Amino acid sequence: MQDNILELRNLSKYFGGLVAVSNCSLKVKKGTITGIIGPNGSGKTTLFNLIAGNLKSSAGSVLFNNENITNVPSYELFSKGLLRTFQIAHEFTNLSVLENLMMVPGNQSGEKLMNVLLKPGLVAIEENQIKEKAMEVVDFLNLRHLKNELAGNLSGGQKKLLELGRTMMVDAKLVLLDEVGAGVNRTLLKDLGTAIEKLNKEKGYTFCMIEHDMDFIGRLCNPVIVMAEGSVLFEGSVEEAKKDERVIESYLGRGSKLKDN
Repeated sequence: MQDNILELRNLSKYFGGLVAVSNCSLKVKKGTITGIIGPNGSGKTTLFNLIAGNLKSSAGSVLFNNENITNVPSYELFSKGLLRTFQIAHEFTNLSVLENLMMVPGNQSGEKLMNVLLKPGLVAIEENQIKEKAMEVVDFLNLRHLKNELAGNLSGGQKKLLELGRTMMVDAKLVLLDEVGAGVNRTLLKDLGTAIEKLNKEKGYTFCMIEHDMDFIGRLCNPVIVMAEGSVLFEGSVEEAKKDERVIESYLGRGSKLKDN
C-alpha cells in the first residue's frame, strides 16, 4: 500500500468575494505521477500556489509527508524537498545552463565573503562537487551540448528541461509541474515526458502536474484529478475521465465529447 506524500483537507482560498479554491480535499500517493486537469478558472494554479507556499490559504490544511505545512513559505518547503515549476520558466537568462543548475543548492560556502577570503579551499571543493552534480543533470536530460549556452537563448522546451533539471540539484521528493508542456514542440515534449518518467522510476520522484494536453497526461499520469469551480470533481484514470459525464460537461457542456489534443 502506497503512503500519501501530500494530503489536502478542505483547503480554500478567497480573494474578497471570489472563491478560487473551495473546500478542496485530495491525496497524492508517493511514487505516482498525478495529473490535475480542469477548465480555465477551475482553481488549478491557485491550488499549486497554496501547496507551494506562494499564497496563504483562507481555510483548511496541507500535509506533506504527514507534516502540516499549511502556509509555510516556499523557501522552507524547498529545503524539505517540495519544489514547484512554473508555466513560464524562471531561468537566469545571462547565466549558462550549467551555471543555472549550480545556483540551485542553498547555503553554499562561497555565498559568504569570509569563507571566500579565509577558506578558499573549502569553497573550491564544494563548487567542484556542485559542478559534478550539474554535469550529471545535463547528461541525464541530454543537455550536455548546451551546457555553456546562455539560458536566455534556449527554446521554450529547452527552458522547461532546464527547470526540471533544477529540481534535480536538490533532494526533491515532490515536484509540482505547472503546465510543463505549454509552448513546447512535440519533439521536446516527448523528451520532457521521458525525463519525467525516468525521474519517477529511477530516482523515485513523485510528480503532481497541471496540464491541458490530454495525450501528454494520458501517457504519464495515473490517476488524474479533475477540478471544477475550485473543488475536486472526479478522480480516476484518463480513460475514465474522458467518459465521465460530469467531466465532459465541465469542460465542454452537454452533448460534447472530450477529445485528445
